[in-house]
Amino acid sequence: MRARNLAVVLQAVHRQGPLTRAGLAERTGLTKTTVSSLVAALLEAGAVSESGAVRDGERGRPGVAVELSGHRVAALGLEVNIDYLAACVVDLTRSVRLRRTRPADNRGSDPAGVLQLLRDLVKEVTAEAEGAGLRIIGAALAVPGTVEGGLLRNAPHLGWRDVRVADLLDLPCAVDNEANLAALGELWFGSGATDFLYVSGEIGVGAGLVVDGTVFRGTYGLAGELGHVVVTPDGPACRCGGRGCLEVYAGQDALLGGLDSVAALVNALAAGDRRALDACARAGDALGVALTSAVHLLDPGRIVLGGIFAPLFPWLESPARDVLGARLGQMRGAPPALVVSSNGADAAVLGAAGMVIQRIIADPAGVLGL
Repeated sequence: MRARNLAVVLQAVHRQGPLTRAGLAERTGLTKTTVSSLVAALLEAGAVSESGAVRDGERGRPGVAVELSGHRVAALGLEVNIDYLAACVVDLTRSVRLRRTRPADNRGSDPAGVLQLLRDLVKEVTAEAEGAGLRIIGAALAVPGTVEGGLLRNAPHLGWRDVRVADLLDLPCAVDNEANLAALGELWFGSGATDFLYVSGEIGVGAGLVVDGTVFRGTYGLAGELGHVVVTPDGPACRCGGRGCLEVYAGQDALLGGLDSVAALVNALAAGDRRALDACARAGDALGVALTSAVHLLDPGRIVLGGIFAPLFPWLESPARDVLGARLGQMRGAPPALVVSSNGADAAVLGAAGMVIQRIIADPAGVLGL
């Protein structure tokens, strides 16, 4: 009962805070004595802090406001991607305290070697966080592949199959697909919309469907493989074994051509380079075709483009929107809103940290040891 009540109080502070103890008692239905005891425990754990005096109503003395604390409890988000490793420390108020990225060529790599580099990065950011007075409570890891029950089933661009990634990290760590966590990053650190399809452009193209604030994962956690939706049946071969997949046209390799970075591509586009403009036009058309299929199946009201699609959005938006409008015109009054994520390349690592924050808020007794 105490564990449940701790969660009730912390969730009320999270949703509606700052609140006085009297305000918490009113909103939770708990007695003032019980609320005071629970707040004391949360203060001791560093989950909440007290701010200035506030008045709940017209009568009575002002009370001390209780709010989430950003000073002691933190979460660690991690990401292994094709060409980088990333770590992000986020406090309980969802403020980013540290963000570190290490360039790396992880294609066809040895999992143990890559995860050793990630462990080194974890040690670095953990030490820096502790130096700032933060205690990292838990970690989550985003990976560019299909995850089932904590097992990385297949990450074709890494060349990894059936790897228990967390077992190689030497720290308790949840593992999830990069696109799913990027969608959660959009939910918790982006626009605040609770229903949308998030499309993540990287070396591959993934998607995460958020319905009423929850990611839809499918039966085996494999939902969202948008990159292998066929847009041209007789198109170029894809690494998945099929032909004409979206990834062939809109994945990072296809977009960059001979350029060495997304930044270089953006510069070329801004300068009016014809090859770069044509590559984005093809990618936008293909994206529109794939998204048309997604809209027919899922009927989202909002589509968010993230990852490398975020900096390329000014050049991808028009062709993708034109195809959606042309193909959906007879089925619905208007195509779904097509918008850009403000999180860019940080979405997945933010979502990973946010997943830990959500776990703390849902079960402070279990996670914080109260």
